[in-house]
Amino acid sequence: MALKYNLSKVYALSDNDPEFVNQILTLFVTEVPEDLLQVKEGIKKKDYKHAYAYAHKIKPTLDLMGLNVAFEEILQIEAWTKSEGKKKEIEETFKSVRHQVKEAVKEIKKDFDLNLD
Repeated sequence: MALKYNLSKVYALSDNDPEFVNQILTLFVTEVPEDLLQVKEGIKKKDYKHAYAYAHKIKPTLDLMGLNVAFEEILQIEAWTKSEGKKKEIEETFKSVRHQVKEAVKEIKKDFDLNLD
């Protein structure tokens, strides 16, 4: 039961094609956590371009998966990279995004029986 994510946009985009939905879910579960590690690395090293590139990459996926709060927070991370802010200004926001993605991944793996490890 989807508590941490919402697939209404995914189903609308896919015309309710279960195979397509499965591909989107697999992509989310495998790529977004990896991309978040890159955002973290960019924040840690104050490599603003790197952090921006990966935040920008995952932004549409967060929207597509109905992770609205994480989507808003990734916009904050993008804004932080543009203003080249201090690390401490964005660390909690990043932790929140990471937590939401982690919870959604866990739930999706359970709900759709995705064992990709």
